[in-house]
Amino acid sequence: MRTVTAAVSGIVLVVGFGVAQITDNRSLGGLILLLGAIYCAIQWWRCAGALPAILSVGIFVVAFVVSHPLGKVIGSWPSVIFVALLVGASAYALTRPRSGVVEI
Repeated sequence: MRTVTAAVSGIVLVVGFGVAQITDNRSLGGLILLLGAIYCAIQWWRCAGALPAILSVGIFVVAFVVSHPLGKVIGSWPSVIFVALLVGASAYALTRPRSGVVEI
């Protein structure tokens, strides 16, 4: 589950941006980001506990914010893909299951 949730955290950034671009509806892209972040936060909290979940969500939010100015430097899609990879990797690293928690 740790691998799946880490992947979802990165993918949701890409999908949210893609939907916002394709539909020209930033709110819809934001809704996808919000729902994805909530799903990931719940899974991280269950698996790894409060602190790793809070840190992972914080990194998700910071990466989303940083992707905007970074996009002006390297382009929108490269920026989104870069921060998505960072979010997924950091989430995987931070959300190691607590002892006694069995991963499915």
